Formats: sequence, C-alpha cells, structure tokens
Amino acid sequence: ELGWISKVHVNRPAVVRHAEQIKKWKTVKGNWQAAWLLKAVTCIDLTTLSGDDTPSNVQRLCFKAKHPIREDLLKALDMRDKGITVGAVCVYPARVSDAVNTLKAAGCNISVASVAAGFPSGQTPLETKLTEIRLAVEYGAREIDIVISRSLALTGQWESLYEEIRLCRAACGEAHMKTILATGELGSLANVYKASMIAMMAGSDFIKTSTGKEVENATFPVGIVMMRAIKEYYWQTGYKVGFKPAGGIRTAKEAITWLMLVKEELGVEWLKPELFRLGASSLLGDIEQQIFYHVTGSYALQHELAMA
Repeated sequence: ELGWISKVHVNRPAVVRHAEQIKKWKTVKGNWQAAWLLKAVTCIDLTTLSGDDTPSNVQRLCFKAKHPIREDLLKALDMRDKGITVGAVCVYPARVSDAVNTLKAAGCNISVASVAAGFPSGQTPLETKLTEIRLAVEYGAREIDIVISRSLALTGQWESLYEEIRLCRAACGEAHMKTILATGELGSLANVYKASMIAMMAGSDFIKTSTGKEVENATFPVGIVMMRAIKEYYWQTGYKVGFKPAGGIRTAKEAITWLMLVKEELGVEWLKPELFRLGASSLLGDIEQQIFYHVTGSYALQHELAMA
C-alpha cells in the first residue's frame, strides 16, 4: 500500500524531545524493580554473534538461557517454579545445530533464532540470502532475523524492498521472521518509519532496530518511530507485529526503560516474549547482578555469578 508510504511525515524535533524526557524517567525500586527485571529476562534473545564462536561457547550460552538467574535467587523471590528462561538463543546459521542439540538434550523448549540474509551488511545476492534462510530453518531455527538491503531504502525503492522481504518471509516457512532495519544506516527517521511499514506489509512477525554491528544501534527516537508505525499498522489491519530493540543495551536500567516505553506506546499486551524481545549479549549479567543485590543487599563478586 504505497499510499501509506507517500504520506509519511515525522516531526523529528518532537520525537527527540520525547526521547530526552524518557531518559529522565524515574526507575522502579524494590520488589517492583525485581519483577520488571524478571520480565525483561523472559524477553531477552541471548545472543552470540562472534567470529570465534565454537560449539562449546554456544552450549554454555544455552545452559545460561535455561538457567538465566541463580536458583537460590529465584527461590528467595518465590519464583523458582515459574519457568523463568530467556526468550530465545540467537546464533549464526553454522551454530544453529549446536544450539538445537544442546537445548534438546537439556529438555528445554527455548527457541533457537538465527541471523540470516547476508547479516550484518545485507550486501549479498538475493538468491544467497534465501538459501541461507532455508538452511537455517533446515538446521532447526524457529526464528530468523533477516537484515534488509539498506540501499533499497536509501534510494526509495520501496516496492523492491517489499518484494525482497516478502520472498524472505516465504523462505522462512513456519519459522517466525524478525526484520532488522539497521536504523543507524537509514539516513532519517522518515525512512525508519517507511521501512517499518514496508517490513510489516511484507509479512514480518517482528521489526528490529539494529544488527548490533552499526555505529548507532537501538536509540529511543528510533524506538518511538518504530512503535508508532506498529501502532498504525495494528489500527489499519488488526495485526500485531512485535518489536525488538537490539545493540548497545547493556544495563538493567536500560532494559526497564525499554519495557516502560513499550508499555506507554503499545500497551501491556505487547509486554510478552511473543511481541517484545531485547537483543543482547551482556545485558543478562547486569540484570542478575541487580537481582543479587535486591536479594542479598550487596553486589556479587565476579566468581559468584555464572557468565552470561
């Protein structure tokens, strides 16, 4: 529906002002903070996307995904039997089988997500992107994080971008598809809004801010614009699309702020793993540290918490 795209206008000063206000929000304390942090844990895509990934560090990541918070801390919060796990484990296609086999052996139903479609640059032929997606699904990935061709957005080729994402959606089959917009490379907030709408029209289950490899990743102005696009798409179609900020989210306080922003912009119904994810590799460690402090009144020493 190109009519939606041609009418897009983003009031950048207003968005930036709102984003600055968000930074000043007071965070929750005490039991409320612990509850929000446990909610954040269930929405994390625990990620390793390094060139030196091996079966052993993927296995370690999977065990951490199943037991993200120490058992004694959960027991102290009366949450030991609530099934607290992360939302998914995210790896490169070559490591999907390692993750699937480890989680299966651990008797765990956590989804394995895989980046694909020329991640992180998107600068590969479409045929290669589709083949990579199909292979990741074949290896057992239940979620696929694709990345768009930024050149199509920057040159205004919205129909071509729609077609590319639509073909990626078809290649995913039964797997859920998250579309990474790489917002730090789209040039303007208007392009962020347009790319968000195109991705949703083409069948994306989620739209995601960044690959985590750009200079600028998840920011509040970008998050506001993407969530407003999700809201408009829901009003127009009745279909709920998920949102995933990723890249640069490292602290418990940042995680809670993103949860609060989602609640403000989209509502409580979006605050669940089916519609909200946090892309992070080091965030879980800080969340567990804060929960440790809440329970014990002191911060953990380095050896007291398993590496996230």
